[in-house]
Amino acid sequence: MEAFIPLVFFVFLGAIILVPIYLRERTKQSAHHLISQALEKGQPLDASLLHQLTDAPKQQQDRPRRTLGSGVVLLALAGGFLAAGLMDGGDFGGDGMIMAAAILGSLGIAFTLLAVIDYAAKKRDR
Repeated sequence: MEAFIPLVFFVFLGAIILVPIYLRERTKQSAHHLISQALEKGQPLDASLLHQLTDAPKQQQDRPRRTLGSGVVLLALAGGFLAAGLMDGGDFGGDGMIMAAAILGSLGIAFTLLAVIDYAAKKRDR
């Protein structure tokens, strides 16, 4: 039973990493299959459609907003972990919940600062 828990963790971690990669490749294969079917039937292919189907998906244009959202979520998680650590009778000396809150809080602050910098750069480019 002791070996089962780490095994489940690494299987879960592998699934989180590998499933999106598999789904992205499956989407590319379906696009190529669609193109080959259209060519077999003799249908004309528009160059822009062909370019759109074969190109990799583009990054979202609103990266600062997504980064700010991640920062806010991480700060909220840090607050929750801090509250849970303090309710559990922990102190600021090294309790696990408070340490997790410090890590999440610092990541949240970093994401929020990155979003502010991205918004400023976006305004300057306009």
